[in-house]
Order: sequence, then C-alpha cells, then structure tokens
Amino acid sequence: MAKRKKKSQDEGSGANPLGWMMTYGDMVTLLLCFFAILFNPVETREEILHAVSEYFTNMGWGHSLTVGRMADSGNVIAEMPSQTRGRQLADAMIRAVSIFHPEVQSNRVRITHDERGVVISFASDIFFNQASANINVEASRSVLMNLAILLTSEEVAGRRFRIEGHTDDSAVDPGGRWESNWQLSTERALSVLYFLANLGVSESRMQIAGFADTMPMSSNDTDEGRANNRRVDIIIIDDAHL
Repeated sequence: MAKRKKKSQDEGSGANPLGWMMTYGDMVTLLLCFFAILFNPVETREEILHAVSEYFTNMGWGHSLTVGRMADSGNVIAEMPSQTRGRQLADAMIRAVSIFHPEVQSNRVRITHDERGVVISFASDIFFNQASANINVEASRSVLMNLAILLTSEEVAGRRFRIEGHTDDSAVDPGGRWESNWQLSTERALSVLYFLANLGVSESRMQIAGFADTMPMSSNDTDEGRANNRRVDIIIIDDAHL
C-alpha cells in the first residue's frame, strides 16, 4: 500500500516533457511579428531605412552628454544622452523623407543628417528665378506647404530651425539689385522665413543665415555642380548645436 502511494506522488510531481513548447511558441510569435514589421512595404521604404541608418551612424553621442545630479544621493554623474530627444529627431527625419518622397526621387530635395541636425536641402530653382530673392509661389507652393506641415508637426515639437541660403560662385550682375552673393543668399533665406511664418511656423523658432558660395556641395566647375550649390537648406537643429 505504501509503495503504491509513493508511486502516485512521483507521477504527480514529474516535469511536463512538453513544457518547452510554450516558450518556443512565444519566441516564434515574436519573430513573426518582428519580420512582419520589418518587411511592411508601407512603413519601411528604402529611403526611410537609409535615412534612419544615416542618422544613427553620424550621431555625435559624445557631444550630447550633460552633467546631472542624482536627486536622492546628491552625487554628480554624467547622464546618458536623452533617448527621447534623439528618437524625436530620427522621427523627424523619417517624416521628412515621407513628405518629400517625390522630390527626393527627382533629386530636387536632399535629406541628410550632420552635426547640426537634420538637413533638408532644396534646389533654389524650386523657390526662385535666376538672380531673384522673390519666391516663385506658383512653382513652390506645394513644397513650402509640405515644409510648413513638417515644421509644425509633433515630430519637431520644441525644436528650432535654421534657414540657410547658398549660391554658386558666379558673380552677381554689377548692374543688378544685389551687391554680392552674400546679400542674395541672405535675402533668399529671409524670403523663405516670411513665407513659412505666413503658413503658421513660429518666427521665434526660426533663424536665417546666408553663406554665399562658401559652403559648396559640389564643384563649381560644371553646370550640374553649380546647380547643386544653389540651394536653400532647412535645418532641424540638434540640441547640441543650439
């Protein structure tokens, strides 16, 4: 009788030989979800993946470290960079690539990231006629409206923007309105600022700068290179570059 009872207790306390299948099933489900998200054609276009990859590759983590104080112990520590702010800037880049997808495809807009932040470069021919700082509204209305949508979106909430005007190295017309490319590039940046302000972007969040031909993207030896250098850059400024 005692032996029979002991055998029943042993059988009741034995490990379930199929228990591992629950953990395995959870793992397979998670992998399935991961690959479903990864290969979603709506959310992961090649341009977006490239933009995010470039953002994190060039991110200067070391410049974002700040000194903080632990509330409880009072010890001074070096805080890690703000993951929330970094994620916000990456989201802004993804949104920019999505909004300007047709212009990126046609090489009229270039979206990159450097130490300044997210840089959206527009060919100046989108906005201006030759030797003019007056915006060609008919040609640029949709681009500027999309830019205003981006700069008022949640992805860039609380951030500042800088509008930079750039020219090629061609001399201005001596009998024209502009004394130099410095003046022309600055006036173009200012015209974009005013237009964006009229579309609802806060002027207090915007800055302007004119660089003439001092920051070329390409060689000025060819027509194509000069066209690349005539541009307006909109920069969503990184906190470390304020």
